[in-house]
Amino acid sequence: MDRVLEEMEFLARSANRGDVLTALTDAPHDRQALAQETGASQPTLGRILRDFEERDWVTATDEGYTATATGRLVATGLTELSDSLAAELHLRDISEWLPAEDLGFDLRRLGDATITTPTQTRPSAPVGRVIDLIEAADHVRILSHAFNEATLSAVVEWVADGGTFEGVFSAAAIEAVADEAALCEQLRQLQASDGARLRVAEESVPLAVTVADDTVSLLLRDEQGRLQAAVDADDQAVESWATDLHGRYWDDARPLTDSDLAAGE
Repeated sequence: MDRVLEEMEFLARSANRGDVLTALTDAPHDRQALAQETGASQPTLGRILRDFEERDWVTATDEGYTATATGRLVATGLTELSDSLAAELHLRDISEWLPAEDLGFDLRRLGDATITTPTQTRPSAPVGRVIDLIEAADHVRILSHAFNEATLSAVVEWVADGGTFEGVFSAAAIEAVADEAALCEQLRQLQASDGARLRVAEESVPLAVTVADDTVSLLLRDEQGRLQAAVDADDQAVESWATDLHGRYWDDARPLTDSDLAAGE
């Protein structure tokens, strides 16, 4: 382990080392090409290449320096670690609310995600972000354990303008809406729309996920149910996970009926 830590420290002491090794993994380079790509000086490159050759991470060929098999192994691990740390830093402020056990994808996929949090002047900013995504989409799927009044109103208007909607909501969420006359009327209106299909999940729904065309948005809440952030990503793996998750709940759920909405009357 001590030797492993020494090698990690060796790489971490200079950003140029990682840049050079990555460049030589992509393609052979001579020293001039390495200098142009990495910005490292020739003396620095000389030291780096000597150190790498001593470790058998690179070798000189007629086409220039190139990474060996073990050099490629190190470069791959370095890239993965860099991507992981970049994603962690991006998500750090909201990490305590991420339902990691329920997310079926590598969190590095959220490394470039858009994060929207409440502010004093815009306490409903996360909901506003999701509404913006819905209004810009043609087709929306939602899986959720709760209704938000603003989102429901936006969906009703958006469907009336031609959007298509597939929603799966927990039975508890439907019951809560049925107890609120104004919300219940909006849900009746949505249910009657040709562009909307609604289903009720009897099982617990642990997440609030919106798929607006190709964009996936997660609404994150704390243990008291307070909304803390919206996280949205345009990532194929995240979209595939969210679409499959929505599909599984959709298949197990039942259609919303008038009797569900009459429960609070």
